[in-house]
Order: sequence, then C-alpha cells, then structure tokens
Amino acid sequence: MTQKHAIQLFEEKKVRTVWDDKQEKWYFSVVDVVGVLTESDNPRKYWSVLKTRLKKEGNETATNCSRLKMQAEDGKQRLTDVANVEQIFRIIQSIPQ
Repeated sequence: MTQKHAIQLFEEKKVRTVWDDKQEKWYFSVVDVVGVLTESDNPRKYWSVLKTRLKKEGNETATNCSRLKMQAEDGKQRLTDVANVEQIFRIIQSIPQ
C-alpha cells in the first residue's frame, strides 16, 4: 500500500491527510477536523467523548474509523483515528451546533 501524507489548511488550521493509492481514497485526521469545526481547546478529548456517544447510539461510523500513523505535533509518527470523505461527513453531522 502506497500512502502519500499531506497537510491541508482549512480556515488557517492544519488537517492531516493521507492518500491511499490502493483504495484510491483520502483519509482525514478526525481529531484535526473536530478541532477545526468545534474550536475546542482539547479536540482529542472532544472526539473521545463524541465517539463514545456515537458508539452507544449504534452509529457505525465511529466504530469503523481506521487508525493510521500520522506525524504528531512533536514530529513523531503516532496512530490517529482517520476517516474517508463519506465517514468524515457523517461525523461532521454528529457534532452538536
């Protein structure tokens, strides 16, 4: 599997992405997207609480999130939840307004 890592900017905030050649899909860091949309001080915690709530409701989107290694703030490669375009839209719809 060949992957290409990239940083996308959304409203001047970074969103880590990965292109998977084999599946021909983009994957987005869920924590980064949640951070951009909620402006939370702790997007990792926000995602953790939201993911737990979604799983309790039987939402398969949170359950089916893959984990890929992406470069963290400290420069190390760490596993993070990722979602493809369809999944990320479902997660976005689940964020309270």
